[in-house]
Amino acid sequence: MLHNKIVVCRAEKGWTQEELATRVGVSRQTIATLEKNKYNPSLILAFKIAKAFEKPLTDVFDYLEE
Repeated sequence: MLHNKIVVCRAEKGWTQEELATRVGVSRQTIATLEKNKYNPSLILAFKIAKAFEKPLTDVFDYLEE
């Protein structure tokens, strides 16, 4: 399972869910679902999110073994 730090990264930028969603081309609902760790993004979406935050992928997403 992927664990993400989207909420923390978004707060650092001062962005709303809507602002991040617009930057990466998804709905606000998708961002909300990702932030709750109820959905694993595609690899492409994960890279888009990390790029929007200007961070390496591993600073935004961690893999946790269950």
